[in-house]
This record gives sequence, structure tokens and C-alpha cells, in this order.
Amino acid sequence: MSEIDTKVHIINKKLTRLAFVFAGLLITGFIIANTLAYQHAHAMMHFSEEGVPFLRPEHRSFSQKLKTLLTGVKLTRPNTNKKPSVLDENCVTTHIPSDQNIILGAWYCPVSNDKPLVILFHGYLKDKSSLINEAKVFMQEEYSVLLVDFRGSGESTESYTTIGYHEGNDVSAAFQYARQHYAYDKILLYGQSMGAAAILRAVHSHQVSADGLIIEAVFDRLLNTVKNRFHLLGAPASPGAQLLVFWGGWQTEFDGFSHNPIDYARAVQSPTLFLHGENDNRVWLPQARSVYESVPATKYFSAFPDTVHESHLARHPDKWTREIKFFLQSEF
Repeated sequence: MSEIDTKVHIINKKLTRLAFVFAGLLITGFIIANTLAYQHAHAMMHFSEEGVPFLRPEHRSFSQKLKTLLTGVKLTRPNTNKKPSVLDENCVTTHIPSDQNIILGAWYCPVSNDKPLVILFHGYLKDKSSLINEAKVFMQEEYSVLLVDFRGSGESTESYTTIGYHEGNDVSAAFQYARQHYAYDKILLYGQSMGAAAILRAVHSHQVSADGLIIEAVFDRLLNTVKNRFHLLGAPASPGAQLLVFWGGWQTEFDGFSHNPIDYARAVQSPTLFLHGENDNRVWLPQARSVYESVPATKYFSAFPDTVHESHLARHPDKWTREIKFFLQSEF
């Protein structure tokens, strides 16, 4: 073998070795990234009685953010010690069967059969008690209310969430239950965040024909709202967000990439009120407006100044109450 051939052979061996090392690093990185994403997805969508209270990303220290990125956070199951009497002495606890033998806890507060019933659905990491103040506003207007715990929360069975996907089944179950057990000519659906997404999915996928919808702080696409949370942690959104959506859906049996309220909204045929915070850093205002634009029926949109992803009633009680009353008086 000539000297040149020898050098070429040595170079080829080095290149081959480098290629193997590079491939090994890629495979190792792929495995680590997917393992972390799997753990994060499980932590986001499965609750534990021994978990820790949720802390917003923007309120975490640098070390807490780093720990969250590396290990995820084991979250406690949303629950409350409150009783339905906190709303009114006539309020009672009821239980609603959903799909797969799931039982939903609920509070029913009858006020007047002459006005519609409002069914209220809470957001992620919440339970029905988080909507007590909103329910009181409806009751003051003589609307009866039914506050429902999604699967995995409060008095319902299970210990997981699907961020509104399978919760669409719960919305459908509560709606059908109300139709069968209560004598109201009209039923309205109100939902916050995940609850709003679940309502739109129920309308789209279960043909729930409510007489009116109130949609607060809704996201347009699951992937986008997951990306927004990466931004809050100061981390690159891709490919982490895509991996989280994939593994979260795989663990709880749904396609996270198809969980898009912007698509569900095209099936809405009833009057709909949208409420959204102008400074919402989990669901940006243009994203919520895109869902609003997809609704073909009569619709209203109200933006709340200086408001993030939070209860708009708590932040702007007068404006929220005024918008609700205007919608109810205009349409019902």
C-alpha cells in the first residue's frame, strides 16, 4: 500500500469513527429528550394526592425553572373542602355518569325554571369550586347553575386530565344529564380555559346543541399553548413542545396535534360570547381571536385590559358582570 493510500485509509477510519460517535450522540440525545418529554407529559396530565401545589412558571426562581425543565413537577389532584351550601342553602351535590364508567361530581343550584340553566366547567388544575363567584353572578340574574368537576378533579373519579379532549365527553354527559333530569327550556354552557376547549370539542365531536356558549380564555391549538409555556420558562419551544404533545396524547389515548378549538369552533351554531385577557401569556390574544373568527354563528368578543390567564371576574368584576348581563339580555 502506498503512502497516499495509507493516509487515505487512516482518514477514512477517523471519519468513520467520528460518524459513529456523532450517530451515537444523536441517538443518546434522542433517547434523553424523549425520556424527559415522557416524564414531563405524565407529570402534566396525571395527578397525585401527594403532589405539590401548582406554581406559575413566571413565579418560579431560576433553580425551580431548571428543575421543572429537567424533572417535571408532580402535581396534586385538584380538590376542595367546600360544600354546595357555599352558593345557596338549596344547592345539592349530584353525580353524573360519563363515558368508561367515569362519574362526575357536580353541584346543582335551582333558582328559576323560567330562565335557562347554566352549566359551568372549570380550567386545568382547578375544580368546580373555582367557579363559585361566576356561578353567583348567574344566580343573581335568576339563572340556575350546575357546576361540574371534570374527570380527575374534585368529586369526580380518575386522576388524569387530557386538557379538554376527553373532557369533551364530560361536557356532553353533563349536558345530556341536565336535559334528562331538569326541566329547562334552554341550557347555556360556560367554560374557562380547558373548560372552554372541552365545550367546543363537545359541540364539534358530540353534536352538543346548547342554546348559548360563554367561552373564556380559550386556546386555539394545544401545541400553541404548550409552546407558550416553554416561552414562560425561557426555554426553546421546539422540539420540546411537539414531544410533550405527542407523549401526552399517547399516554392518555388521544391525538394532541388534532386537539384544536379553532377547528371545533366551526361547528358552533348558537350565540357565543368570548372573554379574553389582553395580556394573557398562556394564550395570546390573537390566538383567542382566531377561535372567535372561526365561529359562524352570532358572536361577541370582549378583551380585558391588564389581564393574564386568570379569572376575569376576579380581575375586572364590573366589566365581566356587565358583559355577561349584556349577552344574556341580548340573546335570552
